Amino acid sequence: MRVVLRSHQQRVVAILLSCLLLTCGPSISTALAQQPAGQGLVEAVDSVGFTVSDMDRSVEFYSKVLTFEKVSDVEVWGEEYERLQGLFGLRMRVVRMRLGYEFIELTEYLAPRGKPIPVDSRSNDRWFQHIAIIVSDMDRAYSWLRQNKVQHASSGPQRLPDWNRNAAGIRAFYFKDPDGHPLEILQFPTDKGDPRWHPAGRDRLFLGLDHTAIVVADTDGSLKFYRDFLGLKVVGESENYGTEQEHLNNVYAARLRITTLRAATGPGIELLEYLTPLDGRPIPADIRANDLAHWQTKCVTRSANPSAEWLRSRKFAFVSPGVVTIEDRRLGFTKGFLVRDPDGHVMQFIER
Repeated sequence: MRVVLRSHQQRVVAILLSCLLLTCGPSISTALAQQPAGQGLVEAVDSVGFTVSDMDRSVEFYSKVLTFEKVSDVEVWGEEYERLQGLFGLRMRVVRMRLGYEFIELTEYLAPRGKPIPVDSRSNDRWFQHIAIIVSDMDRAYSWLRQNKVQHASSGPQRLPDWNRNAAGIRAFYFKDPDGHPLEILQFPTDKGDPRWHPAGRDRLFLGLDHTAIVVADTDGSLKFYRDFLGLKVVGESENYGTEQEHLNNVYAARLRITTLRAATGPGIELLEYLTPLDGRPIPADIRANDLAHWQTKCVTRSANPSAEWLRSRKFAFVSPGVVTIEDRRLGFTKGFLVRDPDGHVMQFIER
């Protein structure tokens, strides 16, 4: 009986919808076609961005130490950028850099200046975010970083143990850039990672970006945002603990649930949930785009307006007041907005 009733109701709805389409013409058809279905809001992860205090110093570090290539260097200001970043009176210099096929975007706020990264930050604080740079030879890369006097975040490179099947043999090391942003170099064994991370010649030391990692309070809650709403695909999971993980993160008794998601193209987004210890602090409510702890992961969406409406209807916090049209297109897109994930990490959506 229930099946018959449901089928009858569906026929009625279909008839009414057909009449509505005939009456209202192509406008409603277009609106329905543009409305997100709750999945696939993200077509690609374009880049990972963060705020720096001295652009020339940062460009020198990323180009000379990590071999990134500068792609563009622009200075922007005006009401549309103030609305986009949620910051009045800004003037910012934005440098886009490439390593392999992936991009980072560095932003220096010439005005107004922001706060430094908290000096007592730890890897389990939820404002933690890093980029993972793939290297062809961990020993050689670590020696090069030591020559360039980088600040350690890990005690040294760590090899994840063989008992951890999903992570066995991965070698990793955390360090910091001149502003204190955490970075990771990562080397995959031949049975893990994208095949392009295993070059035959191994002439290049730094190969590209595998992912950006963020600390989350609850993986399942974050998956509703990144997987169910944005449409990213889960491509890897593991639970990491032991002395190697503790010394990598420099957090005693660290036990992490790690989940990696990807869009069709671009670096992955890795969720780091600390099962222990539970003393990681939330992202400060007053953090702004010009603060050095600010990161924003830039995602390409097919249509900015319906995507923003979809996210707003689900009560996510916006940094921008709404979709902002960028008339000069100097940053490579026509529309964009910033929104926060369940933990407060900033996602930038752009329409090209």
